[in-house]
Amino acid sequence: MKALQWKIHVVDDPRYREHRAPARHPERPERLLAVGEALAEFAPQICPVEARGATDEEILRVHGRDHLRRIAEVVGQAPAHLDPDTFVSAESFDVARLAAGAVIDLARLVARGEARTGFAAVRPPGHHAEADRAMGFCLFNNVAIAARALQAEDGVGKILILDWDVHHGNGTQHFFEADPSVLYVSTHQFPYYPGTGDFGEAGRDRGEGTTVNVPLPAGCGDAEYVGSFQRIVVPAVRAFEPEMILVSCGFDAHRDDPMASMEVSGEGFTAMTRIVGSLADELCGGRLAFVLEGGYSASGLREGTRAVLQTLLEDAPLPPAPIDAPAGSLLRAVVDRVAAVHRQRIPEIGAA
Repeated sequence: MKALQWKIHVVDDPRYREHRAPARHPERPERLLAVGEALAEFAPQICPVEARGATDEEILRVHGRDHLRRIAEVVGQAPAHLDPDTFVSAESFDVARLAAGAVIDLARLVARGEARTGFAAVRPPGHHAEADRAMGFCLFNNVAIAARALQAEDGVGKILILDWDVHHGNGTQHFFEADPSVLYVSTHQFPYYPGTGDFGEAGRDRGEGTTVNVPLPAGCGDAEYVGSFQRIVVPAVRAFEPEMILVSCGFDAHRDDPMASMEVSGEGFTAMTRIVGSLADELCGGRLAFVLEGGYSASGLREGTRAVLQTLLEDAPLPPAPIDAPAGSLLRAVVDRVAAVHRQRIPEIGAA
């Protein structure tokens, strides 16, 4: 996949810690301390990417002007909340711009071949943010903004957004569900916040079939996640043939995370990274960037970040062995339900 002498371009800016939470809020600056501990282990292999604020024009490709104005107004009254879960401090507007702008620039470096791969350790996260609504700790949808920038300015046509955060990325799905140029694939705990992402949500109009949801019941771990990647994600992505892959990379499916009920280990994140990295090499010249979303356990953030970076630095790693999906298993039940929705468009879906 990635030779050892190649470097990973990384966004890691201390200003992201200036977006501050109320006491005991799970989306807190200390999350990035845990990520930073993992990044420090790979310092010789990291090429830093400077963060810069996204422009209004870049943000307005996905968000409405009233949304931009409302966040600015509420930040002016900080500390304040945009909804019961989503807070702002005095620096939040500028920090959210820095997150979106840095993700654009990192994705652009990869898309142009100036970086082999990248990891953006940004906050606030983004995948819940809707066109006109901040929610789920998210102000601007960083990955959606980056995808539209690549299409508008860099000539990238077809983009895969793979979202393995434990929560469904409602905002990202809604931005692209009618757009056949973006494949959105999400693995997530279901039913759970925000309540979207059921099997039958498969896109609409010209985008029908380019949304693939993999709702997983609580308690799923490495076998269910890796097996779903092998039997659902791989055939769906091969059928789509993206030119660039963006991963909404949450680590809240980790077994230690207090915000969910999944059992993924560091080894599970390694296997998932190997699969998506192999797909990038096979289909789009290795063009692949990871963008931090959720993850609220220090151990999960460290293990997950370490797994992603270590795997990206491996030289031609072996793909994980196929996971069995026997009749009556959770994995078989999920695979069969996803296949029932998508098999006409993706005949190989469901096969290991």
